Amino acid sequence: MPIYRINDNKIRKLDRTTFEQQGLRERQDLQNILKIQIDVIAPDTLVVAEEFGDWEGSRRRIDLLGIDKSANLVVIELKRTEDGGHMELQALRYASMISTLTFSKLVDIYTRYLAENDILMDATESLLEFLDWNEPNDDQFAQEVKIILASAEFSKELTTSVMWLIDFGLDIHCVRMHPYSSNGETLIDVQTVIPIPEVADYQVRIREKRQKEREARNSSRDLTKFDVSIAGRIHQAQNKRLMMLQIISGVLKNGGTPEKIIEAISWRKNRLFEVFDGTLNSEQFKEKIIKNYSPDKARRFFINDDELFHIDGKTYAFSNQWGDRTIEAAESVSEKFPDLKIEIKPTEQ
Repeated sequence: MPIYRINDNKIRKLDRTTFEQQGLRERQDLQNILKIQIDVIAPDTLVVAEEFGDWEGSRRRIDLLGIDKSANLVVIELKRTEDGGHMELQALRYASMISTLTFSKLVDIYTRYLAENDILMDATESLLEFLDWNEPNDDQFAQEVKIILASAEFSKELTTSVMWLIDFGLDIHCVRMHPYSSNGETLIDVQTVIPIPEVADYQVRIREKRQKEREARNSSRDLTKFDVSIAGRIHQAQNKRLMMLQIISGVLKNGGTPEKIIEAISWRKNRLFEVFDGTLNSEQFKEKIIKNYSPDKARRFFINDDELFHIDGKTYAFSNQWGDRTIEAAESVSEKFPDLKIEIKPTEQ
């Protein structure tokens, strides 16, 4: 959205520009300005390091490292580009690298930062005062790592990734900085675009609800394993998917046909096998599925080389999607092929 100036009873639109056009560099200008006025993009945050890379085997550096009033570490990444690049991936790497920092280690880091910037201040006292603590408390320190991404603009690819990560509980903010030019001055419109401030609380509630739903699904998931016997061959401790693959593999290797299997599991007749002409390997089969359907479809079948079935000049892949009616399907196949003496029983713990 453009910015307007009211002058002489008229509304005049300001010219949108870029940081590059205004001669503002990423590190030497934007970073230097923001580190002493970090509240512009990260309220209630104390900067404790810049260009931080205190880990072995990596040349990567965090633009600005901070801590918030709740004692959470804050990774701040800056870009003057119009799409944000791949800053969300960089920030995730950094967040994982600093997640184990202790209070005493942060004191060392902050001490160096103060010295490098000629700030006469005791690091420990400054941190304790900022956090409103009487003494260090490692139990409350760095319980989370927050991420602030600040850029002139963000690509749809980046914002989609960020929204997905937020849905899984990560605290990530995207702050857009639009520069404008007016009468020789550079103005910056700073807005948090993710999460939208007006609905941030609502988004938190939705995120928590989804997390609880995922936890409920995981806790109710049937993880029972089974011992399967097919024509005298025993396969132990198979989950439902592998149990069905072993049964179907045994049937096909002992004279059964895909058509007879489909008759036995009639309610799955359209989703039991995927088949293509020719003798295909795993890569060729996968390419066929993606070309004819989608990458998601390829994940719904057993398509490794040792899982495909080559029958009468065709290649078959068996479904790996099995849920509530799995035992019913196994018993139905067993009844259809009695000579194979298919038996299943839960694995003894």
